[in-house]
Amino acid sequence: MAGVRAAQKEKTRRALIQAAMNQLSAEHGYSSLSLREVAREAGIAPTSFYRHFQNMEELGLTLVDEGGLTLRQLLRQSRQQIAKGGSIIRASVTTFMEFVTNNTAIFRLLLQEKSGNSREFRLAVTREVEHFTAELVDYLVDEQQFEREVAELQADAIVRIVFSAGADALDADTKERQRLTEQTIAQLRIVARGAESMRQAAKTKESTAL
Repeated sequence: MAGVRAAQKEKTRRALIQAAMNQLSAEHGYSSLSLREVAREAGIAPTSFYRHFQNMEELGLTLVDEGGLTLRQLLRQSRQQIAKGGSIIRASVTTFMEFVTNNTAIFRLLLQEKSGNSREFRLAVTREVEHFTAELVDYLVDEQQFEREVAELQADAIVRIVFSAGADALDADTKERQRLTEQTIAQLRIVARGAESMRQAAKTKESTAL
């Protein structure tokens, strides 16, 4: 019985999360959602909401956490596919754009709350972006053999570019989204070449010093 109750509780919790996502749009940010509306769409009484979340802010923070985790997992998978051959930049950008397309509400939430009124939301989004950047830095250091300082500069530039492209892609049609994808790939290749030039310059400097 305990297992059944736990499963039902998790099902209701997921229904609340999905209900909140369904109500997010360009016109309706998270701050405009009401507990009553979210509970009604999830099919539960408003008082039952508190069995799953303390308040609407906790629900929103859960959305931010899950959105960031989903994005990182997808990008890890895209990097793993590179072992089979292909461009890491193209695979990563394509994966990112697919995330934006398939998770519009979550990505919109990340963008809106990054500069929103809630300090807790701003900190949560900042943490997710930092996790995203840190994983990219580790990849550049461990797999691409970049010095950490150069990897951090490169990762920061990449994150800024792809998040900006994602924002532009939110309301774009298929053709425009494809154009943005190719443009972003070209921009990241320029960043990659710049990082490689920095690496080579550092090696030359070391050789000269010896």
